[in-house]
Amino acid sequence: MTNAEFPQVRIVPIRMLKPATAERLLNMLAGTAGIRRMMIHGPGLPKTVPYGPARGSPNPHSDRKAIRIADAEIALRVQVGTVILEVEDASVIEEIRSLCDDFFVEFPYLLQEGKFMKTSPTLVDYAKYGPDADTSLVGLTDPRNRESPVILRTEQ
Repeated sequence: MTNAEFPQVRIVPIRMLKPATAERLLNMLAGTAGIRRMMIHGPGLPKTVPYGPARGSPNPHSDRKAIRIADAEIALRVQVGTVILEVEDASVIEEIRSLCDDFFVEFPYLLQEGKFMKTSPTLVDYAKYGPDADTSLVGLTDPRNRESPVILRTEQ
């Protein structure tokens, strides 16, 4: 089970990230030691129009692409608006801050510390994954989503 004592940070760029920019940022973060869990958050990019008069028709969007993080290819299902991280200890936050200062030179960003992910399972998690679920997934997935999350295991 994840422990509430692990610090969490949120990287909030002032604008949405394009897939190529998000791929560079996520690869940079994936190579950082001390990050336990990572989640990207933003508006969804559905394959078909979910409502309105065009409901069910294809939804062409230039940001719905596959990106490569570490050794895995991941299909983006959201526009990257924020990146939420859970880290081992507070010393990793300063390393992340310096990496982000070097990365975000063309537009500003915010690095916020706080609690942004659930840290203990809820009834919804129990109903979706059962009693023997992987507790590292708590707070990382939408229980209504039918697709499974992408899990990257890096050697650190």
